[in-house]
Amino acid sequence: MSEQVKKIGVLTSGGDASGMNATIRSIVRYAIYKKLEVIGYYEGFKGLILNNYTVLTGNSVGGIIDRGGTFLYTARSEEFKTKEGLAAAKKNLDLNKIDALVIIGGDGSFRGASDLSCLGINSVGIPATIDNDVYGTDLSLGFDTALNVIISLISKIRDTASSHERIFVIEVMGRNSGELAIRSSLASGADYVLIPEIKVDLVKISNAIKNHREGKRHTLVVVAEGAAKATDVAASIKLLVEHEVRVSVLGHIQRGGSPSAVDRILAAQFAQKAIDFLISGGRNAMVGLQNNKVKTVPFEEVFGAKKQIDRNLYDLTHILAL
Repeated sequence: MSEQVKKIGVLTSGGDASGMNATIRSIVRYAIYKKLEVIGYYEGFKGLILNNYTVLTGNSVGGIIDRGGTFLYTARSEEFKTKEGLAAAKKNLDLNKIDALVIIGGDGSFRGASDLSCLGINSVGIPATIDNDVYGTDLSLGFDTALNVIISLISKIRDTASSHERIFVIEVMGRNSGELAIRSSLASGADYVLIPEIKVDLVKISNAIKNHREGKRHTLVVVAEGAAKATDVAASIKLLVEHEVRVSVLGHIQRGGSPSAVDRILAAQFAQKAIDFLISGGRNAMVGLQNNKVKTVPFEEVFGAKKQIDRNLYDLTHILAL
Protein backbone atom coordinates (compact mmCIF):
# COMPACT_ATOMS: atom_id res chain seq x y z
CA MET A 1 0.00 0.00 0.00
CA SER A 2 1.24 3.48 -0.80
CA GLU A 3 2.01 5.38 2.44
CA GLN A 4 0.78 8.53 0.71
CA VAL A 5 -2.86 7.50 1.03
CA LYS A 6 -4.06 7.03 4.58
CA LYS A 7 -7.20 9.12 4.69
CA ILE A 8 -9.75 9.78 1.97
CA GLY A 9 -12.77 12.02 1.56
CA VAL A 10 -15.95 11.18 -0.32
CA LEU A 11 -18.76 13.39 -1.60
CA THR A 12 -21.77 13.25 -3.90
CA SER A 13 -22.32 16.06 -6.36
CA GLY A 14 -24.77 17.11 -9.08
CA GLY A 15 -28.15 15.46 -9.52
CA ASP A 16 -28.96 12.59 -7.18
CA ALA A 17 -29.08 9.06 -8.57
CA SER A 18 -30.14 5.78 -7.00
CA GLY A 19 -27.03 3.82 -6.13
CA MET A 20 -25.15 6.73 -4.58
CA ASN A 21 -25.76 5.43 -1.06
CA ALA A 22 -24.74 1.93 -2.09
CA THR A 23 -21.53 3.41 -3.50
CA ILE A 24 -20.73 5.35 -0.33
CA ARG A 25 -21.28 2.18 1.69
CA SER A 26 -18.93 0.20 -0.54
CA ILE A 27 -16.28 2.93 -0.53
CA VAL A 28 -16.27 3.17 3.24
CA ARG A 29 -16.18 -0.55 3.94
CA TYR A 30 -13.61 -1.37 1.27
CA ALA A 31 -11.43 1.55 2.35
CA ILE A 32 -11.56 0.34 5.97
CA TYR A 33 -10.61 -3.14 4.74
CA LYS A 34 -7.59 -1.47 3.12
CA LYS A 35 -6.73 0.30 6.42
CA LEU A 36 -7.85 3.75 5.30
CA GLU A 37 -9.81 6.39 7.21
CA VAL A 38 -12.83 7.94 5.52
CA ILE A 39 -14.72 11.17 6.02
CA GLY A 40 -17.81 12.20 4.08
CA TYR A 41 -18.49 15.79 3.04
CA TYR A 42 -22.08 17.00 3.09
CA GLU A 43 -23.67 18.71 0.09
CA GLY A 44 -20.89 18.09 -2.41
CA PHE A 45 -18.31 20.77 -3.08
CA LYS A 46 -20.24 23.14 -0.85
CA GLY A 47 -19.28 20.91 2.05
CA LEU A 48 -15.61 21.19 1.14
CA ILE A 49 -15.78 24.99 1.29
CA LEU A 50 -17.70 25.00 4.60
CA ASN A 51 -15.68 22.06 5.98
CA ASN A 52 -18.96 20.34 6.78
CA TYR A 53 -18.14 16.67 7.18
CA THR A 54 -18.66 13.51 9.19
CA VAL A 55 -16.37 10.61 10.02
CA LEU A 56 -17.63 7.50 8.25
CA THR A 57 -17.37 4.05 9.80
CA GLY A 58 -18.58 0.63 8.81
CA ASN A 59 -21.58 1.01 11.11
CA SER A 60 -22.45 4.53 9.94
CA VAL A 61 -23.13 3.24 6.41
CA GLY A 62 -25.16 0.25 7.53
CA GLY A 63 -28.69 -0.12 6.19
CA ILE A 64 -28.30 2.33 3.30
CA ILE A 65 -27.65 -0.05 0.40
CA ASP A 66 -31.32 -0.08 -0.57
CA ARG A 67 -31.99 3.64 -0.12
CA GLY A 68 -32.31 6.02 -3.04
CA GLY A 69 -30.83 9.51 -3.05
CA THR A 70 -27.70 10.27 -1.02
CA PHE A 71 -27.44 10.55 2.75
CA LEU A 72 -24.47 12.89 2.27
CA TYR A 73 -26.82 15.14 0.30
CA THR A 74 -25.87 17.03 -2.84
CA ALA A 75 -25.83 20.63 -3.98
CA ARG A 76 -24.45 22.79 -6.77
CA SER A 77 -21.84 25.35 -5.71
CA GLU A 78 -21.10 28.41 -7.83
CA GLU A 79 -18.54 29.50 -5.24
CA PHE A 80 -16.50 26.36 -5.85
CA LYS A 81 -15.96 27.50 -9.44
CA THR A 82 -14.06 30.56 -8.21
CA LYS A 83 -10.39 30.74 -7.19
CA GLU A 84 -11.46 31.66 -3.68
CA GLY A 85 -13.80 28.70 -3.45
CA LEU A 86 -11.15 26.27 -4.68
CA ALA A 87 -8.61 27.72 -2.25
CA ALA A 88 -11.03 27.28 0.66
CA ALA A 89 -11.72 23.68 -0.33
CA LYS A 90 -7.99 22.95 -0.65
CA LYS A 91 -7.32 24.54 2.75
CA ASN A 92 -9.95 22.39 4.46
CA LEU A 93 -8.79 19.21 2.78
CA ASP A 94 -5.26 19.93 3.98
CA LEU A 95 -6.55 20.78 7.46
CA ASN A 96 -8.31 17.41 7.65
CA LYS A 97 -5.23 15.64 6.25
CA ILE A 98 -7.14 14.23 3.28
CA ASP A 99 -4.79 12.44 0.91
CA ALA A 100 -7.33 11.68 -1.82
CA LEU A 101 -10.91 12.42 -2.75
CA VAL A 102 -13.65 10.28 -4.31
CA ILE A 103 -16.30 12.27 -6.19
CA ILE A 104 -19.57 10.55 -7.08
CA GLY A 105 -21.44 12.45 -9.79
CA GLY A 106 -21.42 13.42 -13.46
CA ASP A 107 -19.31 15.33 -15.94
CA GLY A 108 -19.63 18.67 -14.13
CA SER A 109 -18.60 17.10 -10.84
CA PHE A 110 -15.54 15.56 -12.44
CA ARG A 111 -14.45 18.93 -13.78
CA GLY A 112 -14.46 20.13 -10.19
CA ALA A 113 -12.38 17.12 -9.22
CA SER A 114 -9.95 17.90 -12.03
CA ASP A 115 -9.58 21.47 -10.76
CA LEU A 116 -8.67 20.11 -7.34
CA SER A 117 -6.15 17.77 -8.89
CA CYS A 118 -4.41 20.80 -10.38
CA LEU A 119 -3.96 22.01 -6.78
CA GLY A 120 -2.38 18.72 -5.76
CA ILE A 121 -5.43 16.86 -4.45
CA ASN A 122 -5.50 13.29 -5.77
CA SER A 123 -8.99 12.49 -6.98
CA VAL A 124 -11.05 9.84 -8.72
CA GLY A 125 -14.59 10.07 -10.07
CA ILE A 126 -17.41 7.55 -9.99
CA PRO A 127 -20.10 8.19 -12.64
CA ALA A 128 -23.59 8.55 -11.22
CA THR A 129 -26.26 10.11 -13.41
CA ILE A 130 -29.61 8.80 -14.61
CA ASP A 131 -28.97 10.36 -18.03
CA ASN A 132 -26.10 7.89 -18.63
CA ASP A 133 -24.38 10.57 -20.70
CA VAL A 134 -20.84 10.42 -19.28
CA TYR A 135 -18.27 9.54 -21.92
CA GLY A 136 -15.98 6.62 -21.10
CA THR A 137 -18.46 4.33 -19.36
CA ASP A 138 -21.20 2.12 -20.77
CA LEU A 139 -23.24 2.54 -17.58
CA SER A 140 -23.51 5.25 -14.96
CA LEU A 141 -24.96 4.57 -11.51
CA GLY A 142 -28.66 5.29 -11.31
CA PHE A 143 -29.41 4.73 -14.99
CA ASP A 144 -30.68 1.17 -14.66
CA THR A 145 -32.88 2.07 -11.68
CA ALA A 146 -34.36 5.08 -13.48
CA LEU A 147 -34.98 2.95 -16.53
CA ASN A 148 -36.92 0.42 -14.50
CA VAL A 149 -38.96 3.17 -12.84
CA ILE A 150 -39.85 4.63 -16.24
CA ILE A 151 -40.93 1.38 -17.88
CA SER A 152 -43.09 0.57 -14.85
CA LEU A 153 -44.83 3.94 -15.20
CA ILE A 154 -45.24 3.56 -18.96
CA SER A 155 -46.89 0.18 -18.43
CA LYS A 156 -49.44 1.85 -16.18
CA ILE A 157 -50.02 4.61 -18.72
CA ARG A 158 -50.56 2.00 -21.42
CA ASP A 159 -53.37 0.45 -19.39
CA THR A 160 -55.23 3.76 -19.34
CA ALA A 161 -54.38 4.64 -22.94
CA SER A 162 -55.68 1.31 -24.19
CA SER A 163 -58.85 1.48 -22.09
CA HIS A 164 -59.77 4.88 -23.52
CA GLU A 165 -58.21 4.50 -27.00
CA ARG A 166 -55.90 7.45 -26.49
CA ILE A 167 -52.59 8.81 -27.66
CA PHE A 168 -50.19 9.59 -24.84
CA VAL A 169 -47.05 11.76 -24.98
CA ILE A 170 -44.72 10.83 -22.12
CA GLU A 171 -41.83 13.12 -21.21
CA VAL A 172 -38.74 11.61 -19.61
CA MET A 173 -35.49 13.19 -18.47
CA GLY A 174 -32.60 13.73 -20.84
CA ARG A 175 -31.70 17.36 -21.52
CA ASN A 176 -28.72 16.55 -23.73
CA SER A 177 -29.00 12.81 -24.15
CA GLY A 178 -31.66 10.44 -25.51
CA GLU A 179 -30.34 7.38 -23.68
CA LEU A 180 -33.21 7.13 -21.19
CA ALA A 181 -35.82 7.85 -23.85
CA ILE A 182 -34.49 5.29 -26.34
CA ARG A 183 -34.00 2.43 -23.93
CA SER A 184 -37.22 3.01 -22.00
CA SER A 185 -39.13 3.16 -25.30
CA LEU A 186 -37.61 -0.08 -26.54
CA ALA A 187 -38.14 -1.85 -23.21
CA SER A 188 -41.74 -0.69 -22.83
CA GLY A 189 -42.83 -1.13 -26.44
CA ALA A 190 -43.55 2.55 -27.07
CA ASP A 191 -44.43 3.51 -30.64
CA TYR A 192 -42.24 6.57 -31.17
CA VAL A 193 -39.31 8.21 -29.42
CA LEU A 194 -38.05 11.79 -29.74
CA ILE A 195 -34.48 12.59 -28.68
CA PRO A 196 -32.18 15.65 -28.73
CA GLU A 197 -29.65 14.00 -31.05
CA ILE A 198 -32.10 13.58 -33.96
CA LYS A 199 -34.20 16.40 -35.39
CA VAL A 200 -37.87 16.09 -34.51
CA ASP A 201 -40.29 15.78 -37.45
CA LEU A 202 -43.74 16.03 -35.91
CA VAL A 203 -45.49 16.09 -39.28
CA LYS A 204 -43.93 12.77 -40.24
CA ILE A 205 -44.74 11.24 -36.84
CA SER A 206 -48.31 12.54 -36.92
CA ASN A 207 -48.86 11.12 -40.41
CA ALA A 208 -47.49 7.79 -39.29
CA ILE A 209 -49.80 7.78 -36.26
CA LYS A 210 -52.78 8.65 -38.45
CA ASN A 211 -51.97 5.89 -40.94
CA HIS A 212 -51.45 3.22 -38.31
CA ARG A 213 -54.25 3.99 -35.88
CA GLU A 214 -56.64 1.44 -37.37
CA GLY A 215 -56.82 -1.53 -35.06
CA LYS A 216 -54.68 0.15 -32.36
CA ARG A 217 -56.20 0.98 -29.00
CA HIS A 218 -53.28 3.14 -27.90
CA THR A 219 -50.26 5.07 -29.18
CA LEU A 220 -47.33 5.94 -26.91
CA VAL A 221 -44.83 8.67 -27.79
CA VAL A 222 -41.81 9.05 -25.50
CA VAL A 223 -40.06 12.43 -25.55
CA ALA A 224 -36.70 13.29 -23.98
CA GLU A 225 -37.01 16.69 -22.31
CA GLY A 226 -34.18 18.07 -24.43
CA ALA A 227 -35.86 17.14 -27.70
CA ALA A 228 -39.11 19.09 -27.29
CA LYS A 229 -41.75 19.99 -24.73
CA ALA A 230 -44.30 17.24 -24.32
CA THR A 231 -47.13 19.78 -24.39
CA ASP A 232 -45.96 21.17 -27.75
CA VAL A 233 -45.62 17.67 -29.19
CA ALA A 234 -49.10 16.74 -27.96
CA ALA A 235 -50.66 19.93 -29.39
CA SER A 236 -49.12 19.30 -32.81
CA ILE A 237 -50.17 15.65 -32.91
CA LYS A 238 -53.71 16.51 -31.81
CA LEU A 239 -54.00 19.10 -34.58
CA LEU A 240 -52.64 16.83 -37.32
CA VAL A 241 -54.16 13.51 -36.25
CA GLU A 242 -57.45 14.97 -35.00
CA HIS A 243 -57.55 12.70 -31.98
CA GLU A 244 -57.40 13.28 -28.24
CA VAL A 245 -53.83 13.40 -26.92
CA ARG A 246 -52.86 13.27 -23.25
CA VAL A 247 -49.56 14.34 -21.68
CA SER A 248 -47.67 12.73 -18.81
CA VAL A 249 -44.47 14.44 -17.59
CA LEU A 250 -42.72 11.92 -15.36
CA GLY A 251 -40.40 14.49 -13.76
CA HIS A 252 -38.30 13.83 -10.68
CA ILE A 253 -40.06 10.58 -9.85
CA GLN A 254 -37.51 9.07 -12.25
CA ARG A 255 -34.65 9.88 -9.87
CA GLY A 256 -35.86 8.21 -6.70
CA GLY A 257 -36.45 4.70 -5.51
CA SER A 258 -34.49 1.75 -4.22
CA PRO A 259 -31.54 1.00 -6.53
CA SER A 260 -31.76 -2.03 -8.79
CA ALA A 261 -29.51 -5.06 -8.38
CA VAL A 262 -27.49 -3.85 -11.38
CA ASP A 263 -26.81 -0.49 -9.72
CA ARG A 264 -25.97 -2.03 -6.33
CA ILE A 265 -23.45 -4.45 -7.83
CA LEU A 266 -21.98 -1.72 -10.05
CA ALA A 267 -21.62 0.49 -6.96
CA ALA A 268 -19.49 -2.15 -5.26
CA GLN A 269 -17.32 -2.70 -8.33
CA PHE A 270 -16.78 1.02 -8.95
CA ALA A 271 -15.92 1.63 -5.29
CA GLN A 272 -13.36 -1.16 -5.19
CA LYS A 273 -11.69 0.06 -8.38
CA ALA A 274 -11.63 3.67 -7.17
CA ILE A 275 -9.96 2.81 -3.84
CA ASP A 276 -7.40 0.47 -5.43
CA PHE A 277 -6.64 3.15 -8.04
CA LEU A 278 -5.93 5.78 -5.38
CA ILE A 279 -3.84 3.41 -3.27
CA SER A 280 -1.70 2.61 -6.30
CA GLY A 281 -0.96 6.31 -6.77
CA GLY A 282 -3.56 6.99 -9.45
CA ARG A 283 -5.22 10.37 -9.82
CA ASN A 284 -7.30 12.60 -12.06
CA ALA A 285 -9.41 9.83 -13.60
CA MET A 286 -12.86 8.30 -13.61
CA VAL A 287 -13.84 4.70 -12.97
CA GLY A 288 -16.00 3.33 -15.77
CA LEU A 289 -17.53 0.19 -17.25
CA GLN A 290 -16.37 -0.72 -20.75
CA ASN A 291 -17.34 -3.99 -22.42
CA ASN A 292 -18.36 -5.39 -19.03
CA LYS A 293 -14.95 -4.60 -17.48
CA VAL A 294 -14.31 -1.94 -14.84
CA LYS A 295 -11.53 0.40 -15.94
CA THR A 296 -10.11 3.85 -15.21
CA VAL A 297 -10.45 6.64 -17.77
CA PRO A 298 -8.40 9.88 -17.54
CA PHE A 299 -10.54 12.96 -16.97
CA GLU A 300 -9.15 14.63 -20.09
CA GLU A 301 -10.52 11.72 -22.13
CA VAL A 302 -13.90 11.99 -20.41
CA PHE A 303 -14.04 15.73 -21.12
CA GLY A 304 -12.73 15.42 -24.65
CA ALA A 305 -15.64 13.59 -26.28
CA LYS A 306 -19.42 13.31 -26.23
CA LYS A 307 -21.08 9.99 -25.60
CA GLN A 308 -23.04 8.86 -28.64
CA ILE A 309 -26.41 7.15 -28.65
CA ASP A 310 -26.85 3.68 -30.08
CA ARG A 311 -28.57 4.49 -33.37
CA ASN A 312 -29.48 0.85 -33.90
CA LEU A 313 -31.56 0.82 -30.70
CA TYR A 314 -33.29 4.02 -31.81
CA ASP A 315 -34.19 2.48 -35.19
CA LEU A 316 -35.15 -0.84 -33.63
CA THR A 317 -37.65 0.88 -31.33
CA HIS A 318 -39.61 2.13 -34.32
CA ILE A 319 -39.24 -1.08 -36.30
CA LEU A 320 -40.68 -3.20 -33.52
CA ALA A 321 -43.52 -0.75 -32.89
CA LEU A 322 -45.03 -1.21 -36.36
